Amino acid sequence: VQLQASGGGLVQAGESLRLSCAASGSVFSTNLMSWYRQAPGKQRELVAAITSGGSTNYADSVKGRFTISRANAKNTVYLQMNSLKPEDTAVYFCIFTARISSRSDPDNYWGQGTLVTVSS
Repeated sequence: VQLQASGGGLVQAGESLRLSCAASGSVFSTNLMSWYRQAPGKQRELVAAITSGGSTNYADSVKGRFTISRANAKNTVYLQMNSLKPEDTAVYFCIFTARISSRSDPDNYWGQGTLVTVSS
């Protein structure tokens, strides 16, 4: 399973970006799709996650500004980021907790990361 993230870039504070992450390869099912981020000099942190049933979870710092969604048929997860702040600057990673067959256990697969830079 390979994940390809896209949509990062340089924006000004208050603007929006939409990140996408698509899985390719043998994916039988995806239990959980998540976005993490890592800012320079900081630990990686969970930004948002969405279950196969559509339940979502957000970091307090992004609640009300970010929205995670998924397109199961496309094995794709999205992160709509509105009202961006300079403190949102980070490399954003997508993670799928997925099974590659009906007999396999779930495993975590990471994308390569996409850089989001928010200028003040």
